[in-house]
Amino acid sequence: MSLAWISKLALAAGLLASPTVGWAQSVNISYLTHWSPETVALLDAAAKDYAKSNPDVTVTVRAVPFGDLLTTLRSQGGSSDGPTIGGIYDLWLPELARDKLVAPAPDAVAGEVKSAWPAGVVSAASVGATLYGIPNEIDVYALNYNKELFKRAGITAAPKTWSELKDAAQKLTRKDAGQQGFGMINSWAAGVVHPFASLLVSNGGELVKDGKPMLDSPQAGETFQLYEDLIKSGASDPAMATADANTTGPFLDNFVSGKTGMIIMANWWESALKSGMGDKFSNIATAPIPVGPSGDKPHSISYSWMTVVNANAGQAEQKAAWDFLVWLNSPKSGKNGASAMSDILMSMGILPTRTSDIEAHKDKLGSEFLSGYVSVLADAKPFPVVPGGQEFSESLQQTLEALQYGQLSAKDAQANAQADAVSILERAAK
Repeated sequence: MSLAWISKLALAAGLLASPTVGWAQSVNISYLTHWSPETVALLDAAAKDYAKSNPDVTVTVRAVPFGDLLTTLRSQGGSSDGPTIGGIYDLWLPELARDKLVAPAPDAVAGEVKSAWPAGVVSAASVGATLYGIPNEIDVYALNYNKELFKRAGITAAPKTWSELKDAAQKLTRKDAGQQGFGMINSWAAGVVHPFASLLVSNGGELVKDGKPMLDSPQAGETFQLYEDLIKSGASDPAMATADANTTGPFLDNFVSGKTGMIIMANWWESALKSGMGDKFSNIATAPIPVGPSGDKPHSISYSWMTVVNANAGQAEQKAAWDFLVWLNSPKSGKNGASAMSDILMSMGILPTRTSDIEAHKDKLGSEFLSGYVSVLADAKPFPVVPGGQEFSESLQQTLEALQYGQLSAKDAQANAQADAVSILERAAK
């Protein structure tokens, strides 16, 4: 499969490798993440490889649930005893930088990152002109569907428009068998908001423009109405939609067991699908987001993650942290010219962002499942990174869940979402 999109996204690749650093004394640094035990084990193994040439640096990995990650960084990041390194969702960066909880990248690191990562990814890891960490992953959304259920329902192709989406959802719904046509997520902010946002931008709309919410647009109104139509028709059942950031719960269970025909989900849950479905994973296919009546082409919301260093850590600890991160993300740390970080990400089905990592993993990125995500990267729309972004997401989540459960009409949900967003973003901007 062609990976021509690389040239559209990427700057020229550069080597982010550093020579072995000598340390005057032993240094202990800690790395906070939300990854699963299996993935933490891979990071632990990488840290041990780093220690072979840096025996005076000890890296301890600690994991917390995704829902506790930001609060842990905030509550402990103001102390020198807090995590030295943290993996963060870029949406959190403006406020963490404002509160001086994360350190700007040293000039040498910033220069190398700007030469080895796509400009858009570097921008998402920056506030103004200041880079605050090393980018690692990017995630996009696509339609996932069960090919076997499609065949049984007489559907020969993935829906390309909202009209086709609603028609397919009806054909896939079998209430007597507990089967829903289209699955939505509730109980998890990003899981609720990102699929909605992907449908919105595929309908020509935007969440935020120039720092101002755009949920009162006609395109947003049509997106809220789509949700109401799917719920009222019975094609989507909120009782089957509960999930957390690890995708555990009814949402995952119903999809892997063949009780949900279609969902909109990110590439990173490939590992959860494979684990849950076993050999039946081959029944799952991906396709671009269906286009709405006001849209021009499929678009996905994209978001990225990065690793940051605690601004309140000691000087030696900060220096060791940056050195470890440089090594972890360099082509010398992984296999076959890939970085150790990208090897870890690809084990979960997550797309790496460093240009040389994309090239190193091009064969797996061409797999049937991931190629559907790779194909939408060039037209993806970044989730807006603005002060108040997390609160904005959580507020929109609550409104969409009220719509799912029939507590609000599409019209009222749109009005409430816009009013809340205006209040949140105006307050955060002060």
